[in-house]
Amino acid sequence: MSLFRRAVPLVALSTLVLAGCSSSGPHSDGKAAGKNGASAAGPSGSAASAVPAGSVGKIPVGTGPQKTYTVQQQPPAGSCHYRYTKDGEPLPDLKCTPGATSPAVTQANLAQTICRKGGYTKGIRPPASITGQEKKLNAASYGYKGSLADAEYDHDLSLQLGGSPNDPRNLWVQPPDPGHKPGGGINNKKDPVETKLHTAVCSGKVTLAAAQNAIATDWTTALQSLGLS
Repeated sequence: MSLFRRAVPLVALSTLVLAGCSSSGPHSDGKAAGKNGASAAGPSGSAASAVPAGSVGKIPVGTGPQKTYTVQQQPPAGSCHYRYTKDGEPLPDLKCTPGATSPAVTQANLAQTICRKGGYTKGIRPPASITGQEKKLNAASYGYKGSLADAEYDHDLSLQLGGSPNDPRNLWVQPPDPGHKPGGGINNKKDPVETKLHTAVCSGKVTLAAAQNAIATDWTTALQSLGLS
């Protein structure tokens, strides 16, 4: 009987989410469609707000843009472990790097933040003097032994998708793609995915919450899971 009583609220909750996903989202990170109770419609019309099955669920809310950034403590050395797709593309450890959203970005203020003319990310990006130190520490967290010049200190939720600028839960040393020539510098396939998701959010094709959840779950399948590929 106790199991039955617990199941009923879960079903009811699922019904509410499906029926009202335009006003509430799966994240509380501040950039998702329903995270702040804002309309799920994008600036150009209604958006698909359903979160793909098998998603990471609720993403932590991180810190927003700061006037002055400081070096953030990273997970202990060797405590984080890369995941890899069947094609060998690297994915972050969901325990160390679940992603974190910026409370400064919401579905309701997209036109004033990530979708504004003239760009948004340049003015909120932490300086290299900070991220350079964090990158070395995070490489130790993940046990990364390759050249740091070939690895990107990546925002799991990119700044153009409302990611937290300097929350350690939203940053990881991303190894180069399979087949990358050592010494060739940073060049990975995740960046174009982030740009396509940003375009979809700003055009109203998908909600901020759905885009954030999809890329935090698996950046290699994010576009497909949202019907954008």
